[in-house]
Amino acid sequence: MTPWTERSGRFSPLKAITFAGTLLPGLVLAWWLWADAMGAKPVNAAIHYTGEWAVRFLLLSLAVTPLRRIGNWPRLILVRRMLGLAALGYVVIHLALYAVEQNYDLPKVASEIALRFYLTIGFVALIGLIALGATSTDAAIRRLGKRWPLLHRIVYAIAVLALLHHFLQAKADVSQATLMTGVFVLLMLYRLMHKAGIRLTPLPLAGAAVVATAMTMGIEYLWYALATGIDPARVFLANFDFSYTVRPSWWVGAAGLVLAGVALVRRKTGQHRGRKRGDRLVNEAAAVSGRG
Repeated sequence: MTPWTERSGRFSPLKAITFAGTLLPGLVLAWWLWADAMGAKPVNAAIHYTGEWAVRFLLLSLAVTPLRRIGNWPRLILVRRMLGLAALGYVVIHLALYAVEQNYDLPKVASEIALRFYLTIGFVALIGLIALGATSTDAAIRRLGKRWPLLHRIVYAIAVLALLHHFLQAKADVSQATLMTGVFVLLMLYRLMHKAGIRLTPLPLAGAAVVATAMTMGIEYLWYALATGIDPARVFLANFDFSYTVRPSWWVGAAGLVLAGVALVRRKTGQHRGRKRGDRLVNEAAAVSGRG
């Protein structure tokens, strides 16, 4: 089975597009490096680039299940494993580039990982992703049986470690880390709502968007209050000043509202189809009655 086909061997446009999408950031990076377009420290820039894409693909893999429920898109399950493996691939490249930056001095790389907290938690996240990748095959799923879902729940802890690593290495400018953390919060809210028996209908989804927006603001405030010398109040108030930029919290809220809109459209479409089907059944019944 190739990355662009289903188990039956039939071509899957969804898998093909996703596979191409997982390769695209790497191809863009290769082009930028070849064109010397990565600035004065290209390897360092590439380290940050691959790390960010690793987190993005990890979050996309976590988004599959909520999107399946919200949009009624069951076929999205076909690409969840691919997105998770893409996250693993970019993390491995991320680490390899760090070794390049350290002039291939592997003992130094190991000591840096052991001594620097943000590198330690990043490495732990990598080990966790390797464990998930190694057990993502059909054979491993069959072998592990009921233990497989339990093992793969560590993906949530891995995501937390990856986001914390992103915050720590970003230092002062944590806009990307805040945005990704807000998306993670939104995805976790969807899972908690489902577990609590709350249907993912437009109104609860809109409420989740509001809560995620507020929590993202709070996370950003706490980061600046606890980890930097920057006045957190100024950062918090910047959320309400749109003259310069749109803060990450609002992008998180917008994403949540878009998904609430998707649920609304799906609901209206489903009701319309249900009415059409009901009318057709009534007409068929009337026709049969008339012939009788």
